[in-house]
Amino acid sequence: MAIQQKTALNLQPINQCVRVTFNYDVHFTRGLFQLDNPLLAQIIAADGETTPKQVLVVVDGGFLQYQDGLLKKLSAYTQRYEDVLTFSGEPIVVPGGEAVKNDSRFIEQIHQQINIAGLCRHSYVLAIGGGAVLDMAGYAATTAHRGIRLLRVPTTVLGQNDSGVGVKNGINAFGKKNFLGTFMPPYAVLNDFDFLTSLDDRDWRSGIAEAVKVALIKDADFFDFIMTNADKLANRDMGIMERLIYRCSQLHLEHIARGGDPFEMGSSRPLDFGHWAAHKLEHLTNYSLRHGEAVAIGIALDTTYSYLTGQLLQSEWQRVLSTLNKLGFSLYVSALTEQLDQLDHPHCIFRGLTEFREHLGGKLTITLLQGIGEGIEVNQVDLSLYKDAILMLQDWQLLH
Repeated sequence: MAIQQKTALNLQPINQCVRVTFNYDVHFTRGLFQLDNPLLAQIIAADGETTPKQVLVVVDGGFLQYQDGLLKKLSAYTQRYEDVLTFSGEPIVVPGGEAVKNDSRFIEQIHQQINIAGLCRHSYVLAIGGGAVLDMAGYAATTAHRGIRLLRVPTTVLGQNDSGVGVKNGINAFGKKNFLGTFMPPYAVLNDFDFLTSLDDRDWRSGIAEAVKVALIKDADFFDFIMTNADKLANRDMGIMERLIYRCSQLHLEHIARGGDPFEMGSSRPLDFGHWAAHKLEHLTNYSLRHGEAVAIGIALDTTYSYLTGQLLQSEWQRVLSTLNKLGFSLYVSALTEQLDQLDHPHCIFRGLTEFREHLGGKLTITLLQGIGEGIEVNQVDLSLYKDAILMLQDWQLLH
């Protein structure tokens, strides 16, 4: 039976199309808070407003352990450029790593300070730290007054080449990665390569996984660069790392700007190649795995699955795993095989597929490989082959 829609007085719907353009720069520098480096002040002054802007600083406490003079540098910087910026109270120091995304109290702390200081939408939140701190501070900034200008200062490889340059902000909730969050571009990103010298080896290496990821799905030449220089990267060659960060940032930004879906309204998320398993592994290991370490395992798993489905040559599969191995990544953890045959168990790795689908458009869409530098999207998977892929990674780890 056909049902005819009733409209008041036969009025037709009014169609509205809103187009919004976002522009932001990703800068690369050294000595960002040195008095003779005006970059930060120039960015704030660029809007042409003549009064000094209020800036709320949020700092990664883990980073401060290696940069104990940072707060004094910040204070001296504001005095040097007092005609441009002023700090609204003492910097807020928060824990680094996923702990800061697992506790909503830090969001509330930032909101309270924004309220007490009377910050407006033309004020700034200056977030300094690793990717998790940037995610959390960004979520706080974009939910106060529907959006306060966010300046990101990533202090890790992962932050500088991936999470810090994109448009996502968020925190974890209900045992799920980034369950709460916003899409809001930063006002600007300021990458200071000097900050990377204080990273421990795990954090130095962790961010390289995201470069491997984007190279595998978008740029075969970039993957060859990483493969050729894997030993140098593992041994902390700064010149090679700078080139890696720049190209990785460039590829991420190109996808966001030209991929057709910057705010992920559909079900496709190619930049999260290897991430359905990575996000689940982080949770299953109580975040003892760094994000990049989990991503490396996820890349290895989806690359192995691509090989088993006949989309990837054996030689290509071996190149990927060998490169990850040279970089220093472990490609198997016991959480992969726990409750593997109990699909409904919350600790089964394949629950990650369901959670990944829910986080997107409700339709499972994951990226696999049909060659180095060539991603392909699929909407269904063979779990028995994925189990075989997991066992192959376990064997690989034992042999290497």
